[in-house]
Amino acid sequence: MTNSYFNIFLEDFPEGDDNLEKNIKEIIEYFEEKYPDPKSALNYETPFQLLIATIMSAQTTDVQVNKVNKELFKKYKNPTDFANLSVKELQKEIQTIGLYKNKSKYIIETSKMILTDFNGEVPKNRKELTKLPGVGRKTANVVLANAFDQETIAVDTHVFRVANRLGLVDTAKRDQVEQDLMKVVPGDYWTKFHHWLIFHGREVCKARTPLCNECKISSNCKYFQNQIKEAN
Repeated sequence: MTNSYFNIFLEDFPEGDDNLEKNIKEIIEYFEEKYPDPKSALNYETPFQLLIATIMSAQTTDVQVNKVNKELFKKYKNPTDFANLSVKELQKEIQTIGLYKNKSKYIIETSKMILTDFNGEVPKNRKELTKLPGVGRKTANVVLANAFDQETIAVDTHVFRVANRLGLVDTAKRDQVEQDLMKVVPGDYWTKFHHWLIFHGREVCKARTPLCNECKISSNCKYFQNQIKEAN
């Protein structure tokens, strides 16, 4: 990230947010060095496979989804393959992931809708993606960012938690987290920032036991600074 680009972006910051400006700049610089080429942890070869994998990932780890998809995508590769399955057949294939019964229904219904309404192609805009069964805003944003290179911020549990702890946002509403992050993170960094917060949340800023003493951006973190105040 060039200083000139960032300085132009910061011209639009509200007055009085000098500390936030400083923090976001330092946080991005750290993440750029730590995770220079962030990508989705889900394994896929096509936009359709990413869509299916993302539907499956709700309340399930990416590691477990990848284990299931390693065999699943060898047998079934496209919307036609999945649309021709019965719900019970698909349930048997993905029964080791959470909520597999509902997800099986969503995946088959989504596959059929892609065939009938979208000429067999995964839609490339959020409005149409969220018409698909089992596809909410977060799933749509993941697909748009990773399959179609559109800058988005998908808010999962890690993004929600870390963004609030760092003090980049202050809200209990997930949709608001997305909107507020888009105000403080340069547009060219939205997708990267989504991945960065996920990686940081998994490795350092864990839900129950955050590794604050190991965190390289603790000086930029509202949660950590509050912990220091409480200790004193």
